[in-house]
Amino acid sequence: MGAGREHGRSEEYAAEVRQVEALNRLEGPTGDGLGKVPDRVRHRGADLLVTGHALARTESLGEALALISRLADPALPLCGQAVFRADREFLHCVGHFGFRGCDEDTLRMPLDADYPGAQVARTGRPVFLASPQEYRARYPSTWQLADREGHRAWAFLPLTTYGQLTSVWMTAFDAPLAMTDSVRALLVTIARLLGRSIEHTYTGQADRALSQSLRSSMGGAGPAVDGLTTAARYLPTGGGLMVGGDWFDCLPLPNGRLGLVIGDVQGHDMHAAGLMSQLRTAIHAYAAEGHGPDAVLVRASHFLSALAADRFATCIYIEADPATGILRIARAGHPHPVLRLPDGTCLLKHLSGGLPLGLDLAEDNYPVNVLTLRENEILMLCTDGLIETGGHDMYSGWLRVRNALSPGAPEDLDAMADRLLNAVVAPETARDPDQPVSLTEDDIALLLLRRDPSTNPAAPPGRHLHLTLEQDQAEALSEARTEFQGLLHDWARPEQVDTAVLLTSELLGNVLVHTEHAAVLHADVSGVTGRRRLRVEVTDRSDDVPHRRAPGELSSSGRGLVLLDLLAHQWNVRPEPEGKTVWFALDEDGPEEP
Repeated sequence: MGAGREHGRSEEYAAEVRQVEALNRLEGPTGDGLGKVPDRVRHRGADLLVTGHALARTESLGEALALISRLADPALPLCGQAVFRADREFLHCVGHFGFRGCDEDTLRMPLDADYPGAQVARTGRPVFLASPQEYRARYPSTWQLADREGHRAWAFLPLTTYGQLTSVWMTAFDAPLAMTDSVRALLVTIARLLGRSIEHTYTGQADRALSQSLRSSMGGAGPAVDGLTTAARYLPTGGGLMVGGDWFDCLPLPNGRLGLVIGDVQGHDMHAAGLMSQLRTAIHAYAAEGHGPDAVLVRASHFLSALAADRFATCIYIEADPATGILRIARAGHPHPVLRLPDGTCLLKHLSGGLPLGLDLAEDNYPVNVLTLRENEILMLCTDGLIETGGHDMYSGWLRVRNALSPGAPEDLDAMADRLLNAVVAPETARDPDQPVSLTEDDIALLLLRRDPSTNPAAPPGRHLHLTLEQDQAEALSEARTEFQGLLHDWARPEQVDTAVLLTSELLGNVLVHTEHAAVLHADVSGVTGRRRLRVEVTDRSDDVPHRRAPGELSSSGRGLVLLDLLAHQWNVRPEPEGKTVWFALDEDGPEEP
């Protein structure tokens, strides 16, 4: 919102300046005898435009009046300003600059008084007084108020905010000033800019108050749950708002489980923040009713589209069981989470998902993914700002996230969260996440979930991967290869990684092509570096046992068991109560491949 508003205001300021310059070109170099208007007035456009841009960014009336005072020069001997707010009976001084001994709390004037500012408030027309003689002649009963300051000329102009006359701007000069058409046009233009600055200040203060309230409502990482630990961070984009469209939540669920939500409403303005607040509330309600992850997202999508806001939102909703570490996850167009294993290995977890929320395309299908979080494993959820800020694409941003997430012990979750933010923004701006940071192009929401170790003696650390590929998810085979390669990112023999990927692809492909069942992949890495063992198991519910064939030279299938025989250090087929498991093993220090 901020960039669009400022661009619009800049165009308005430029138009105002062009009007002043046109009047200056038409007017001659001299005034009416009270003073000479130098050429400087006719070339004031650049200074006025700079002041207008600065006024668009002010956050207080005092700051705005101080900026206007910089326009003073011999041609415009501006020495004092005051702003009076008009109510039904009085003018109240709400701000001043350059007046000595002016008390804003007691300075007020009845609206029916014979005073220039009161007349402007009543009529909406400016009053220009070029000399003390003119002031005394036109307003004899209130002249003594102006005479005490020793000023020599005055102007009183209406200030309009939100389409209504709400205030009066008084400006005083320490020398007589010819109120020519160009001078009047200049003062009227400054008054318009000041009115818009005041309007912007009120709007900005209201926006910041609302966004601060939303930010406070987001709180920290949520309730403590035995067996699970969370850490969360939120960093808004620049522009002065404390919150945008990104959010996270940790929700206690009725069945003793924990709900985790992360989402991103399209846009970075107050409209996005307002929609985010409504969507958060809706998801809270649907989760509290006991709906599963898929049902929560379906209802949330209908809710957002019913608002007719022309915005969509991405989201991940997780239902976590603290006792077992089982996570039931539904995804709506959101970036995939990252799984950090106990030894620091990071895997991008490709989850099945549906379209973003609120698109209203009659395709509300959010499949539930089941993932078991083992002890000291950490699941990282984030919005795209963490990945893409700094000009990164999804791939290079993922590498940056991985490099920040891998180091350190899994016990210090808060340090891990801080390290991730510091990888994206400068350390000095990351220290205080409650302050708006201009170095981020997008909001950042981050949520970390760790399964805590049990009190029993810990088993030797290892790496584990569990995936399920359904029959209608053949395209997920490529994503499974990517995750599997990540499991072996530091394997000492790269050629064995290629072999393992080939054999795993063969086993998964055989299930998807030759059966009507899902393929379940279990992969485990155990042992010390340099002497580790990889064991891969692929299970399906078909009772058909694979047998070795002798494929022809041009045959497109039948080579799976041949490859296992040639390349695996061990392999076998294990019958299951329902179906079978084909497994193979590779040793990091095993014999060379044939």
